[in-house]
Amino acid sequence: MVANVLTQIGVEALNKTFTYKIPDDLLDKVKVGSRVLIPFGPQRLEGFVLSLEHDEKNYDYKLKNIIDVVDEFPVLNDELLKLGEYISKTTYCTLINAYQVMLPAALKAKEKTKINIKYKYYIILNKTNDEIKEFISTNKRGKKQNELLNCLLENGKVEKTIFDSSVVKNLIEKDLIKIEKQEIYRLNTNVKNDNKVIELTDKQRQVSNEIINSLNRNDIFLLYGVTGSGKTEVYIEVIKNVLKQNKQVIMLVPEISLTPQMVNRFTNVFGNDIAVLHSRLSNGEKYDEYRKILNGEVNIVIGARSAVFAPLKNIGAIIIDEEHTSSYKQDNHPRYSAIDIAKIRCKTHNCPLILGSATPSLESYARAKKGVYKLLELKTRVGKSKLPIVNIIDMKEEIKSGNPTFSSQLIDKIKDRLNKKEQIILLLNRRGYSTFITCKNCGFTHKCPNCDISLTFHKSSGTMRCHYCGYADKKLNTCPECGSHELKDLGTGTEKIEEELKQIFPSSKIIRMDVDTTSRKGSHEKIINDFKDEKYDILLGTQMIAKGLDFPKVTLVGVINADTSLNIPDFRSGERTFQLLSQVAGRAGRSDINGEVIIQTYNPEHYSINYTKMHDYESFYNREMFIRKQMSYPPFYYITLIRILSKDYNRGMEESKKISTYLKSNLDEKTIVLGPTTSIMYKINNIYRFQCIIKYKFDDKLDNILNKIVNHYKADKDVSVEIDVNPNKL
Repeated sequence: MVANVLTQIGVEALNKTFTYKIPDDLLDKVKVGSRVLIPFGPQRLEGFVLSLEHDEKNYDYKLKNIIDVVDEFPVLNDELLKLGEYISKTTYCTLINAYQVMLPAALKAKEKTKINIKYKYYIILNKTNDEIKEFISTNKRGKKQNELLNCLLENGKVEKTIFDSSVVKNLIEKDLIKIEKQEIYRLNTNVKNDNKVIELTDKQRQVSNEIINSLNRNDIFLLYGVTGSGKTEVYIEVIKNVLKQNKQVIMLVPEISLTPQMVNRFTNVFGNDIAVLHSRLSNGEKYDEYRKILNGEVNIVIGARSAVFAPLKNIGAIIIDEEHTSSYKQDNHPRYSAIDIAKIRCKTHNCPLILGSATPSLESYARAKKGVYKLLELKTRVGKSKLPIVNIIDMKEEIKSGNPTFSSQLIDKIKDRLNKKEQIILLLNRRGYSTFITCKNCGFTHKCPNCDISLTFHKSSGTMRCHYCGYADKKLNTCPECGSHELKDLGTGTEKIEEELKQIFPSSKIIRMDVDTTSRKGSHEKIINDFKDEKYDILLGTQMIAKGLDFPKVTLVGVINADTSLNIPDFRSGERTFQLLSQVAGRAGRSDINGEVIIQTYNPEHYSINYTKMHDYESFYNREMFIRKQMSYPPFYYITLIRILSKDYNRGMEESKKISTYLKSNLDEKTIVLGPTTSIMYKINNIYRFQCIIKYKFDDKLDNILNKIVNHYKADKDVSVEIDVNPNKL
């Protein structure tokens, strides 16, 4: 027998398998989808077995033997093998990269990624109870031995570490006991089912029944429900019915910060029938969770984007919460969409896909309006909870009154909530202390030497940092250009806001939640739990606090600068602003106490902000769709972005022009080609970035032409090309 093995080699352009003989002692272990260790020239590499053949061919060279099988089980089943082919084809990546992105680090085809299984060691009896009792009766001088044996008679087994090792060793030598090892998982979600019955509203029941009636059909539902309308209860009801059919569920959430709260909510209902997959788990924890799924020990998988690849064998539904979120599309190679993968998997398993959001993406809502998706709506909040009142503050007027950061109204509202022992959430979607440092004398700005961006000052560490390449430097005290000491830090980040809040409200308890405060393992969960337990009065954070979190005592939400996302030069900036503001506004007034929202902006007349005030998604959708149609943007056109990267600016621009000319000459005449231009961030980590944008409704030539471009530059050491289909940003 021979195996065709795909491996990660230096020349990724070589997208082919290599044939190896299977030694007799491995014949029963090597299977399609297995990870194997192979000789490759002077190296030893790991690879995936893609197919097996009887050794009947005459090869021009002597076949080498597979060295060993890495795992006791195939890490890629037939479904995942086909999914890898789909990802490779649609994202223009190599097949090996497609398979690697689907797996946790411990199971990728890379040597030295093997993770040890953790065990607990127990002592058990090695004789009958009567034989043990007889020994105890005659063992007059072995008091500690008798204690251990009596404990085993009573409990069946005990942990090895409880008793003295010399006593254990002595009894093993007498053949009275033996050691049994039992695997333990690193991540413990040991929460008991609370059996709490939640009564669904009539509308929730109607919506959930419509999904439940489609459990054995490949329907796609868009569940459009305002914040606080009880979408999670609908998800739970659907999952209960899927489990009754002895099927399994994947539940995706967009942010790691949402995972702990969602897991706690679900474990309270479903107990330990859950595996968790997200990027903040250790490699060992991911390995354990993945094997739980492979071994059929759980029926529900909850996680972020990559959890869509969970190797469940009998999927009954996939649920994607906050479906509008850009994090469901991977930003780096291979640029797959978790929603697209979910559609493929649901089609394979003939089950429904449920997309939920209070602010659906325009593409999803347009499909629902056309009947491609089935639209389900929850337009009111559950119980006595009402949507919050939203007030818009024009910061141009506040600055005139000497209030550059906090409007007088926001300060008054915070004081009021603090006096009432209620909680406040404040959003500023910019971390750090100040966004740049400049010289008042000559205009010098402290920039990253590798990227086209100013460095952000982080006061907590006293460093200037680049949020793109990670470069860090000490804060300058004198201007390197003119020697002046007139250096001024401008712009505001969450660190500075936290400092100002402590000055204005010295007796309040404030917690900050951003990338800097959540870098440690478990920090997301600790901050969320501490705030929910009312250990803090004010939660200040970036966009990670905007979605999905449920705090009953929060009655005030303040947005420090609503224009941060509005000023990004991208066709989706209006949509992203509306979504962010609507989502964070939805954190207020989720119990029986009415909520209020203060939005501070320099653009009070902008439609995205005004439709947020009115909680009017439908009007926003119509306004934005009108603009998109005029400008030939999604959902009226598809977009593919070609990014050209080079360390040499002139070479990069030259090749970009060639690509643009080639596209315009060979694509359909109705297809629009824009560029080349430099990206918004034209240099990152000393690599210049150029791009061409392709807009099209249908072009059967496009796939072939993109493949030709990718293949042409594969061997080029100075220029590389990336293809991004339906990009998150331009």
